[in-house]
Amino acid sequence: MAHWFKPEIAKTFLIPTPIPEEKVQLSPQEALETNGITSFKNLRLVQWEEQVYYQVKDDQAQLVYIDAQNGALKENGDRLYAEYLARIFLDDPSSPVKNAVIQEEFDDQYKYINRLLPVWKLDFDRPDAMTLYVETLSDRLGTFNPRSRKAFIWFFSFFHNWSWLESITNLHVRTTVMLLFLGLITASALAGLLIYGFMWKRFSSPRPENKRGLLRQYHRQIGLATAFVTLTFAFSGGYQATAKYTPNTLPEMRVEPSIRTADLMVPLQELDLAKGSLVNFEVVQMQGETFYQVHKHEGRENPLRYAYYAASSGGQLEDGDTQYAQFLADTFAEKLGLNLRTSALQSQEVLRTFDHEYGFIFKRLPVHKLAFTTPNAQTLYIETGTSRLAASIANADRVRGFSFAVLHKFFFMDWAGKTVRDLVMLVSALGVLVVSLFGLALFVKQNSLF
Repeated sequence: MAHWFKPEIAKTFLIPTPIPEEKVQLSPQEALETNGITSFKNLRLVQWEEQVYYQVKDDQAQLVYIDAQNGALKENGDRLYAEYLARIFLDDPSSPVKNAVIQEEFDDQYKYINRLLPVWKLDFDRPDAMTLYVETLSDRLGTFNPRSRKAFIWFFSFFHNWSWLESITNLHVRTTVMLLFLGLITASALAGLLIYGFMWKRFSSPRPENKRGLLRQYHRQIGLATAFVTLTFAFSGGYQATAKYTPNTLPEMRVEPSIRTADLMVPLQELDLAKGSLVNFEVVQMQGETFYQVHKHEGRENPLRYAYYAASSGGQLEDGDTQYAQFLADTFAEKLGLNLRTSALQSQEVLRTFDHEYGFIFKRLPVHKLAFTTPNAQTLYIETGTSRLAASIANADRVRGFSFAVLHKFFFMDWAGKTVRDLVMLVSALGVLVVSLFGLALFVKQNSLF
């Protein structure tokens, strides 16, 4: 039902636009050296209040902002830039910000499904008590929670995810207890289906002292109708929950070496770029060599693409984005303990839209999809624009994901549209609730508890 009442916001993403070249007077090396920065982890451009700044992530993981025209350092830059982005997403230039803090971990209101960390959490003084989560490193919106959504997230976390149990124990205890209950529900549904469906003649004759009443009659009929749904909900939920026993290392999967300012020997302005094509850039290292990763815009009909230029000579690396994706794949495979090599690479392609395997929950686009010829069909999804591993999927993950999508979220009804699918899920869940209440009433009546 939450989809029917989902709040809206003015913008959920920003469309990249070309950088005004006349506002970038200093080269990256000049801007860094002016401020005494001899090494850094990340470097790019941001457009902010009619100005262009170098956004620098230093070796202490702090973001600083340097005016690309005069080299001046922006005081409290990251906090102000986060608010600037939030107001664009909200289309709200005036509401005061009550609180703004950097959030480095997921919690009950900002869950792992939002993927982005660290983010700025900004609370606005508005009637809807809006909270925005913004990643300044990529100009992305993590999520937005007005008061109504905060209440729903709390309700869902408390009653569906049992977050209260994890708060007093830990994740493994919560998962184990939930699996025990889901196992009981599955067994109960199977027993009910067996007794009330296939063995009913042996149990249908009531005892003289226990006449069949309204509760018994309709409990059986509704129970049979919802037995399959109960099985699908409980089994797929339990199967999905088993993944919680495996530590989630995906948030740590980023290649971010310390790069020397002196390695930027060729100024960005001297690269062979078409006028008006520069949307942004980052600096990456591959096989010990430093490159400008240039984000290029080449007309409305062409998607944004990445080109790689050696920072030492300015020469362009042919098919650089493909090579960088393969380099990152080798790096991430080693970190994850996967026996993968590009020699076992079966296929590689760029995804610019989500699909059935790499769904919208993964957040990041565009990504390189690298499929390997391994027994478990290991596939890595890599976002070269941020040097991150977006997803690592093998056959076991596919089976679990398929089970959850089809049996728990009813994706097999996508042909009917999202509204119809959600309505069928709602009716099915209500059926499970009704048969549970009928069963409880029968139990209370037969045992004369009241």
